[in-house]
Amino acid sequence: MHDTDRQPEKVGIWEVVKSVFAAMFGVQSDKNRQRDFKQASMAPYLLVGILFVVFFVLGLIGVVALITPN
Repeated sequence: MHDTDRQPEKVGIWEVVKSVFAAMFGVQSDKNRQRDFKQASMAPYLLVGILFVVFFVLGLIGVVALITPN
C-alpha cells in the first residue's frame, strides 16, 4: 500500500488538545505535525488554539492582578 492510498488517521479531541499545547510551546513532534496537517478539518485545532490563548491571557492577567498592590 502506498502512503497516498492510506486514509488519514482520525484524531480525537484529546489528541487535538495535546497537539495544540505542544505546538504552542514549540515542542510538537514532526510526526504529529504531519498527522495534524492531513486532517480534513482545521476547525478543532483553531477552536482549541483560540481557547488556549484566551485562557492563557486571562491567567496572566489574574497572576499580575494577584501580585501587584492595589
